[in-house]
Amino acid sequence: MKAKSESTGDPPSAVLNRVEAHLLKDDGSIPNNPKLPLLIYERALKLPDTDPASVIEQLFSANCWGGTWRNGIYSYHHYHSTAHEVLAVYCGHAKVQLGGPKGISFTIQRGDVLLLPAGTGHKKLGSSNDFAVVGGYPRGQDWDMCYGKAGERPQTDENIARVALPKADPIFGRQGPLMQHWSA
Repeated sequence: MKAKSESTGDPPSAVLNRVEAHLLKDDGSIPNNPKLPLLIYERALKLPDTDPASVIEQLFSANCWGGTWRNGIYSYHHYHSTAHEVLAVYCGHAKVQLGGPKGISFTIQRGDVLLLPAGTGHKKLGSSNDFAVVGGYPRGQDWDMCYGKAGERPQTDENIARVALPKADPIFGRQGPLMQHWSA
């Protein structure tokens, strides 16, 4: 499957090589999402050498995702209870833990994309010095910051249950794997 900008008809900038889906369980401190799996798109983005972050931002925007930012991933466990999140690696590599302290670990690299349903814990365990991602959220969703601390729940569980499904996959649009894996 190749991605195409729905708004401009630009040439494809993404190819669906492999999708991993992981339904992560509540680990006692990090709730994760009881219904929607974490999705990992390996080597999905074919990025130019010049300004690859802009290419990702344009792709997100064309597919109804916004609130973009450029940075890394925090080196402590955290999650968002009011929004889904996409993280696309445009530089370097990192080892990340997903799902909280009892979660799973992966090494991600340039061109990989993580789709984190609301409630999914994430933490950077280590990275190359040049590691960087573009992050974003479905249009209309505002993120919060949660850490798995006592007192966050049950409010965060209620928030997670109310987060709407995205209108499109941030990389592949309305026909993307997210639409199949995250169906109602």
